[in-house]
Amino acid sequence: MRFAKGHGTENDFVILPDPDGELDLTPAAVTALCDRRSGIGGDGVLRVIRTSVLDEELPEGVGSHTCPWFMDYRNADGSLAEMCGNGIRVFARYLRDSGLATERFLRIGTRAGAREVTLEEHGDVTVDMGPVEVDGPGSAVLDGSSLNGRVVSVGNPHLACEVRGGVDRIDLGEPPRLDPAQFPAGGNVEVFSQLEPGVLEMRVYERGSGETRSCGTGIVAAAAAATPRGEGATWRVRVPGGECVVFLDADGARLRGPAEIVAEGDTALV
Repeated sequence: MRFAKGHGTENDFVILPDPDGELDLTPAAVTALCDRRSGIGGDGVLRVIRTSVLDEELPEGVGSHTCPWFMDYRNADGSLAEMCGNGIRVFARYLRDSGLATERFLRIGTRAGAREVTLEEHGDVTVDMGPVEVDGPGSAVLDGSSLNGRVVSVGNPHLACEVRGGVDRIDLGEPPRLDPAQFPAGGNVEVFSQLEPGVLEMRVYERGSGETRSCGTGIVAAAAAATPRGEGATWRVRVPGGECVVFLDADGARLRGPAEIVAEGDTALV
C-alpha cells in the first residue's frame, strides 16, 4: 500500500491514497500505522477517497455529498473523527502535490460537512472551518483537579479552558475526565492563555490521540472561547508545533497555517 506522511504545525498524519475505495481500513490497521515505534507514526490517518465511492452514510444537509474528495479521518486509536483542521490542510496539500487536484480552491467533504480550502501562493493553506458554536460552561478533571472552560463545537466537541500562569504548568499526561452528559462521545480539551493582544498560546489533549503538538479545530475553539460573544477577531495561536492564524466573524472561522508532505513510500501494515 502506498502512503505519504504529512504534518500541519507538527500535528502529523499517515496519508493513504485510496481514490477508488478498495481499502478495508480497520481500527487495528489504523493503530498499527500510527504506532511511533512499530509503525509509521502519526496522530491519525487521512484516507484520500472519492466521495462517489465512499461506503458510508453521511449526514444530510452538510454538503459533503457534492464534494469530489472526502477526508476519511481516523484518530490514532482507530476511531472515526468528524473534522480535523490541520488534517484537512495536509489533505489539500497532498491532493495538489500528488496531481489528484490542480485547483488552488478546493471543496473537500468531511463528516462535519463540506469545507472550502485555499492553497495560498506563499505556501500556507487556509480552510473555512464553518460555524463555531460557543455554548455554556463546562469542566474537566485533570490530575485530580477541576478545570473550568467553555463548551465549543467546531464540527467536533471541545472544552476550551483559559488558564493563568501559562499553559506549561498544566499536566496533560493523562486523559481528562469530561462530563458524559455534556460530552457523550468524548471531546478534546484545550488549555490556553493570552500572551498579548491578539496572541494566544495553547496546548491540547485530543480525543483518541492524547496530547498532540497541535490541533486545528482546537486552535479555533480556543480563539472562539477567548473572543467576546458576538464580536469578530483575528488571533495568532501558538502551539508546541508552530503557529496558526484564526479569523473569526459572523459567518464562522477560517484557519490559516502551514501544511507539508515530508515522505512517501510503501507499507505492508494495511
